[in-house]
Amino acid sequence: MAEGRFITFEGGEGAGKSTQVRLLAKALGDLGREVVLTREPGGADGAEAIRALLVNGAVDRWDAHTEALLHSAARRDHLVKTVWPALGRGAWVLCDRFADSTLAYQGYGHGLDHQLIATLAEVAMGAFRPDLTLILDLPVEEGLHRAGGRGGGEDRYERMGVDFHQRLRHGFLTIAANEPQRCAVIDADQPVPTVHENIVSVLSRRLGLPA
Repeated sequence: MAEGRFITFEGGEGAGKSTQVRLLAKALGDLGREVVLTREPGGADGAEAIRALLVNGAVDRWDAHTEALLHSAARRDHLVKTVWPALGRGAWVLCDRFADSTLAYQGYGHGLDHQLIATLAEVAMGAFRPDLTLILDLPVEEGLHRAGGRGGGEDRYERMGVDFHQRLRHGFLTIAANEPQRCAVIDADQPVPTVHENIVSVLSRRLGLPA
């Protein structure tokens, strides 16, 4: 059986993760891979129910501790119900956000203790980590401008202040610097096809995907 791969997409609001996930899924499908697209919070029935609590409502609906606990509970359900079964049958799983978002949003963004977040990660997923994490980076103002133009009600995090989003961007870049073997920073302030080409190039170098 072919070996499954778990690839996560991270970045601030409006970075274009969902678009790039879809483009990569098509490229992998054209190569004959089974591809599973998923997201966090969400990706399984229970996790999607928790997602509704996190991405809707007032900005101050939850404190940082509660957010981290909810994200961790959703993550466990997502892994057990969706990610691990798909990897077990050899699928390539592409996930729009994963554990790095909890560290970036609740840790760097809201100031929650990083060791507490690491402990929650251990409870939710043990030693499991993505094979590759693509961090799509662009200036905060551009990302918020893009996010504001896409509409939809899931905008609780988008409505947090610019200072929060600056801390968020710093957090993602720090995560990438601390784990360069797992993470790759992609310049998302470019045309969509260019960003996709750069992602495929990273997969070619790191995971042996044909360029």
